[in-house]
Amino acid sequence: MPTVRNLAQLLEKTAPLPYQESYDNAGLQCGDPDAVVQGVLIALDCTPTVVAEAVQRGCNVVLVHHPVIFRPLKRLTGASEVERTIITALKNDVAIYAAHTNLDNVRGGVNDKLAEKLGLLNVRVLEPKSGTLARLSTYVPNRPTDQENDLSGQVLRALYAAGAGQIGAYRDCSFRHPGTGSFTPGAGTRPAIGTAGQPETVTEIRLEVLLPLHQQAAVLQALRAAHPYEEVAYELVKLENLDLNVGAGAVGELPEAMPPAAFRALLKERLGVPVVRHTAFERPIRRVALCGGAGAFLIGAARGAGADAYVTGDVKYHEFFGAEGHLMLCDVGHFESEQYTGEVFRDLLTAGFGRTFAVLFAETPTNPVHYDC
Repeated sequence: MPTVRNLAQLLEKTAPLPYQESYDNAGLQCGDPDAVVQGVLIALDCTPTVVAEAVQRGCNVVLVHHPVIFRPLKRLTGASEVERTIITALKNDVAIYAAHTNLDNVRGGVNDKLAEKLGLLNVRVLEPKSGTLARLSTYVPNRPTDQENDLSGQVLRALYAAGAGQIGAYRDCSFRHPGTGSFTPGAGTRPAIGTAGQPETVTEIRLEVLLPLHQQAAVLQALRAAHPYEEVAYELVKLENLDLNVGAGAVGELPEAMPPAAFRALLKERLGVPVVRHTAFERPIRRVALCGGAGAFLIGAARGAGADAYVTGDVKYHEFFGAEGHLMLCDVGHFESEQYTGEVFRDLLTAGFGRTFAVLFAETPTNPVHYDC
């Protein structure tokens, strides 16, 4: 049976913790990592009432988007809702796991799900991140090109299996360049080529692959295991390249352009929102940018992407001026823009574990904002 640790590993394979923003606190909030998962209750936020619902419905894991703990807790006395939530979870052996901005910043996450609900096509990351990639170079003896002696191919296959060599939608990407390596094995060495104490020159292949920085340890372990040399020479260089699959927000196109009023009606229908706060805009809407949650920080990126509309939540009064007539800025609400995150969680758990345990959506209302229309 899967454990809480297995559940965390599955989620972090799609939404690695290093992809979260610096202010965030995604991951296991409380609970025993080795506890067997009996059932998972999914919610956007976790409160004492949500934990109580989990217990009542036979779930020992609450999976949420927003972390319960954002700041260090100095005491657990029940003085705040955060403290009461943690206390209730600990008393009932309920683990709480949060996938927040790390799930916002990956393909297949929160923003892709929102784009799917709006029917957008050709969806891509709105503001790709830099600093998430590295280039690995290593040197392998050049042997005849038959499969049995293709050492460079063996090393590359190991690197690919560990997560290297992915560029956008392309996999198994590498660069090979022939050259000559030289070395003198020291005393006590057991060189794969040459003799201890004797200078050696070898025709080698320089291999280069890209890898996500968070998979560095696994890729280097695979390199050492697959490489024929006793001492593996390699260079690992952090890159500032944009990672087009990692970053904030999303942008895509509607199947057909529509008038601004019709687009706002679409938002109300697809997201079930009674109110859309928006700026004035007269031109047809075709390209749409979006960001689940509080996304005013991406208004400039949406303009730069040529969006006709930008959909997000938590826009302040003065931030609406940032549209400057270039696009229609639409605030549908924080909860409303992230309400389908539960479907992302459900699909990941179902794909990873099948029907091993129950996966339920919380019935406890957690949206603190109410509307009189």
